[in-house]
Amino acid sequence: MLQLCAFADEAGKSLDVQIAAMKRNHIPYLELRSIDGKNVAAFTEEEAAAYAEKLAEAGIKVWSIGSPLGKVDITADLEEHMDKTRHVVKIAKIFGCDKIRMFSFFKAYEEEEKVVEYLKKMVAIGEAEGVHMYHENEKDIYGDVSERVEVLIDRVPGLRFIYDPANFIQCGQDMKKAMDTLLPKIGYFHIKDVIRETGELVPAGEGDGLLPELVSRIEGDATLTIEPHLKVFSGYGAIDNTEMKNKHVYNTNEESFDAACNGIKSVLIGAGYRETAEGWVK
Repeated sequence: MLQLCAFADEAGKSLDVQIAAMKRNHIPYLELRSIDGKNVAAFTEEEAAAYAEKLAEAGIKVWSIGSPLGKVDITADLEEHMDKTRHVVKIAKIFGCDKIRMFSFFKAYEEEEKVVEYLKKMVAIGEAEGVHMYHENEKDIYGDVSERVEVLIDRVPGLRFIYDPANFIQCGQDMKKAMDTLLPKIGYFHIKDVIRETGELVPAGEGDGLLPELVSRIEGDATLTIEPHLKVFSGYGAIDNTEMKNKHVYNTNEESFDAACNGIKSVLIGAGYRETAEGWVK
């Protein structure tokens, strides 16, 4: 069975708008990144508790914390970053969540030993509290292409992995190679797509991320987090300093969010899946 999850902050800033967008699109799981323009890593424990109560009342479960951990230069203050990691772990537990999305540092291609050391410490902080760290391949960080992701798989015990096809394309990755080498080792998936030649972000299945093949090759249960990136949204500049290029024009963020949800649903239907109350099944 496949389950759908989403970065609902791309539908709107407020939690009310995010909840409405998820319910409208029958998305039961949230990858929590920001609310009211405030990143999850900056939430106080009191804020997190209030948000968690509201999400529970709405019947929405936080699948993962979409944190910015590791999305800093490798020269950043290590102890300060570990303190931030401890805080995000506390926030995750308030939301009843055992997964944190994270990264493997900028300006780190020649710093494998430091990357491994820092990630081991972050993994240990999470595991001590029953929370697992999931590394996302992201452009310009150490683990941006499959070869270096494999290094992390081999050298950082306990680290888990997210597969983002659009990010791989933006790094010039051969997508067949990425799937062949990484799919059996992936914890869950981020769903966004991009046209390689133009760099334009598009709904799933319209780009070069091989989404139909990816979905067809997933074995067993898995979760797919929809990360639309089809229209600039509040806080985008804080998470990505590059220009967002889109092929289609949407009038609102809610419209672009719905288009992203419909895109992956069309891919799933094309692969023989059907939507049920429990999830997507073949």
